[in-house]
Amino acid sequence: MFYWLMKYVVLGPLIKGIFRPWVVGRDNVPVSGAAILASNHLSFADSIFLPLMIDRPMSFLAKSDYFTGRGLKGWATRFFMSATGQIPIDRSGGKASEASLNTGLQVLGRGDLLGIYPEGTRSPDGKLYRGRTGLARMALEAGVPVIPVVMVDTDTAMPIGTRIPKVMRVGVVIGEPLDFSRYAGMENDRYILRSVTDEIMVALQRLGAQEYEDVYASTVKDRLPVKPSRRR
Repeated sequence: MFYWLMKYVVLGPLIKGIFRPWVVGRDNVPVSGAAILASNHLSFADSIFLPLMIDRPMSFLAKSDYFTGRGLKGWATRFFMSATGQIPIDRSGGKASEASLNTGLQVLGRGDLLGIYPEGTRSPDGKLYRGRTGLARMALEAGVPVIPVVMVDTDTAMPIGTRIPKVMRVGVVIGEPLDFSRYAGMENDRYILRSVTDEIMVALQRLGAQEYEDVYASTVKDRLPVKPSRRR
């Protein structure tokens, strides 16, 4: 009920009225049944606009740090994450990764839509980077289609490091569902998982015409110089 109120009554109409986002391919999202929406990731704003532009409720797997902040800022962040259907997960790896997988499978098992950023983190420079295979494993284990989604200009509206988005139009392009049923029962084959993941990334690259680099975005971020902290 809370999600519905925020999307359709409180926040959703307000955000749509201010930013006037556009969408192409909304009919590619099935009217019922589970599916994964695999999106490029340019900005924090992606998690705002994508759920608004489809007719069905959807959930994202979000890092648990967003739900543990203190004070007014922490409360506001938790409120926003809950309002936009975010589900907290631990991304520290190992058993935490397995728990994240199980959380996503629970969402899909209910017949709902699950949003995933296959790059694992926001692009540091607008390029499309190598996908993580957890998406493929989840899709094969749940036996659901993967719908490629491209966010447009969200990095211009809300670049990394900013807290308030610039008022401008952003877009969402939704591609045709990808069917991987031919790989049923192969979710533990790492070569199959890599092949499926790469097929999804190719679909994203073709849909959005982003420059692609076959390296993980997190690796690129680790190479960036650390900005000096401001002295108080």
